[in-house]
Amino acid sequence: MIHSLFVVNKNGDVFMEKHWKSVISKSMCDYFFEAQRKASSNEDVPPVIACPHHYLINIFRNGLFLIAVVTNEVPPLLVIELLHRIMDIIKDYFGSVNEAVIKEQYVIVYELLDEILDNGFPLVTESNILKELIKPPNILRSIQDVVLNTSTGVAQNLPAGQLSNVPWRRAGVKYANNEAYFDVIEEIDAIIDKSGGLVTCEVQGYIDCLIKLSGMPDLTMNFVNPRLLDDVSFHPCVRFKRWESEKVLSFVPPDGQFRLVSYHISSQNNVQVPIYAKHNIVYREGSSGRFDVSIGHKNTAGKTIEKAVVEVTFPKSVLSVSLSPSQGKYSFDPTSKILIWDVGEMEPGKTPSIKGSIALISGSEVPDITPSLNLRFQLSGYTASGVRVHRVDCYGEKYKPFKGVKYMTKAGRFQVRT
Repeated sequence: MIHSLFVVNKNGDVFMEKHWKSVISKSMCDYFFEAQRKASSNEDVPPVIACPHHYLINIFRNGLFLIAVVTNEVPPLLVIELLHRIMDIIKDYFGSVNEAVIKEQYVIVYELLDEILDNGFPLVTESNILKELIKPPNILRSIQDVVLNTSTGVAQNLPAGQLSNVPWRRAGVKYANNEAYFDVIEEIDAIIDKSGGLVTCEVQGYIDCLIKLSGMPDLTMNFVNPRLLDDVSFHPCVRFKRWESEKVLSFVPPDGQFRLVSYHISSQNNVQVPIYAKHNIVYREGSSGRFDVSIGHKNTAGKTIEKAVVEVTFPKSVLSVSLSPSQGKYSFDPTSKILIWDVGEMEPGKTPSIKGSIALISGSEVPDITPSLNLRFQLSGYTASGVRVHRVDCYGEKYKPFKGVKYMTKAGRFQVRT
């Protein structure tokens, strides 16, 4: 399946490589770098790149590219999902994923890759099992290994959970306080035309869990409106037949953090866009123009919009801007021509605005296209699709755990055309 794996930073340096079958030269990445130069941004690099004798399948996360080299045809989504899973496992082990963390933990990362893939094929992808095979870094254990010249980070025996019918959950879990937390998070991808009408609007949602329950609990989750979830993917712990027949999530959860469900809602009728933008961007003959933008609440049920940011990429003929925001602060990069207006929190009923003039380069042509607005924001306690959890029940254990559900909606690729 996967022949080799290369990790590349934003500067194009291959700082880590792993080979499972035979060594493939780093020069194979030249095909990737060529495709990267043609792309408008790192996020727009094609995920699958065909080479004369190989395929390069890549993802971009946290400023890093993971590039898998495959020699035979494989389902690309399988490889992409596996690469994301590798990044999730590294984040779970070390708290964050970046070049510095990987370089600092080279040995453990290589050990993890040896366990995650066997001869290039997925073998162990559950953090619970991996943590029994390879212990997460610990200061006391590191000191002990140095002093006694031992290696206690790698287990000598196979974890019991790997041989059971629930390999995602380790055996003998005990907690003084039994708790289960669920985060329902949705990202809105939308394009709004200059008159305020929706061109496209989709929601990418997922339910992340933090489970701290003793023993072998069996959980069920009921939704208020399960029919909204028609395009879903589940963690292997979910009993799919019961979901198909009853629209109830029934599962024995892994211990710790994991993603229970991912879903996609493409029907615009079921999505409530929580924000709107009014705009008036005009370029005048000569060397000036006018910029007037305001944003406000829409269908937020009285919730506060947090971390609101408006980003505008101006044409190359714009020299500078002189603006006055009613809330927050702005910055303009004269090199990249990008304006960033950091609005911050927006209370219900308030419509922050930013107004001012645009200076054009003397002698340049008046731009014939006005820039689009890219919005970023988030709302707590709100879901754009209306997905709500009705109840969560625990069976198989005598204790009554504490259960909590939180909701959050945030912007994905949210663009307003002007």
